[in-house]
Amino acid sequence: MRCVIFVAFLITIVLGGCAPQQPYLVSPQIGYPLLPTTPVPTQGSPPQVSMPSGSGEHAATMRALPYKGRLVDSDQTELPPAIAAAVAKNAPLTFTYHEELTHDEYHIPMVISALDPVTYFGSPLGDYGVTASASLTISEGNRVLADYSAKAHVQKSYNLYSEPKHSELEREAREAVRARIEQKVFADADRVAHAAPTE
Repeated sequence: MRCVIFVAFLITIVLGGCAPQQPYLVSPQIGYPLLPTTPVPTQGSPPQVSMPSGSGEHAATMRALPYKGRLVDSDQTELPPAIAAAVAKNAPLTFTYHEELTHDEYHIPMVISALDPVTYFGSPLGDYGVTASASLTISEGNRVLADYSAKAHVQKSYNLYSEPKHSELEREAREAVRARIEQKVFADADRVAHAAPTE
């Protein structure tokens, strides 16, 4: 047994820099982009809004909501881009948005992974995950016009040589759940706009 461990140790030294990276997974997948894309302009299309991208190097064009709202009891830095663009101080509607993150992780028992030769070739030893939960309520006074909620889970494996950063997983989970909230908001935008009072 000692010989096996010694040989595995030598393999680790030789192949230390050759471990494959595991791609991150976002589940469940939906047909909606995490970041807004530039739509093809058509006749009678809704107005467009320019929002800064995550990198800050260029602006992405996105659809604008047909109504405005005041932000109450919410964190301004945690809004989906379309909601952030629709915030106005004197709007008749109010937006209440909340996000919550939960972390989970799975680890293969060390006694098993230490004796498994594939461990030293970069085989996954477990994974880290982050689940983002979000809710958005659109109200007019005491009357709730719309109430949306969504969840998104991001997961990435780690091995003997590398592991994901929690900050990266959190960012991916936030982007995914905000995209899902926006998808629901835009699907319901015309109904909310007709129910909203005119200024």
